[in-house]
Amino acid sequence: MRIIAKSNAVTRARIVKGMTQRELADLTGISYAYISLLERSMKTIGPGTAKKLAEVLERPFEELFELR
Repeated sequence: MRIIAKSNAVTRARIVKGMTQRELADLTGISYAYISLLERSMKTIGPGTAKKLAEVLERPFEELFELR
């Protein structure tokens, strides 16, 4: 099973919080390049990292990610 970001949801949540990809990267400890790949659904994500992103973006996990 893989965790894939719902690209529009992650991007929208980040923008609503007023963050750039770099700011989100700094808060989560993830590289901004990786965030860019997630926002385009080009990379899978681990459960811990997905949870951290959901917490920082203050959105439910299910809203931002899907299991495949």
